[in-house]
Amino acid sequence: MPPRGVDKGTKRARQYEHIKDSLLDSGSSEDRAEEIAARTVNKERARSGEAREPSKLSKSDLSSGRRGGIRSHRRSPRGRTKDQLYEEARRRNIKGRSKMTKAQLARALGARA
Repeated sequence: MPPRGVDKGTKRARQYEHIKDSLLDSGSSEDRAEEIAARTVNKERARSGEAREPSKLSKSDLSSGRRGGIRSHRRSPRGRTKDQLYEEARRRNIKGRSKMTKAQLARALGARA
């Protein structure tokens, strides 16, 4: 069941179900999957102006899609992928990006690797 304020059949309800199903497929518990899906949908609602009173952090923080697991608290490499960094460097027209490593791209963008 989507979070309060999200009507059935809307884009946010479909987004909630998609996130929840993905987490269940990857082995998360039902409760954990529902919590993460609801938090994600609520944050996206706040960022797009759909929420009544969005928090300041919801509006100013990196979106979950761009963050790429930076704050996931795991030991394996995290952050945006090299392809994501490369695409942002291409959008910003950074010279020499095709020969850069992931760390160099992150440094050039002023981001975490």
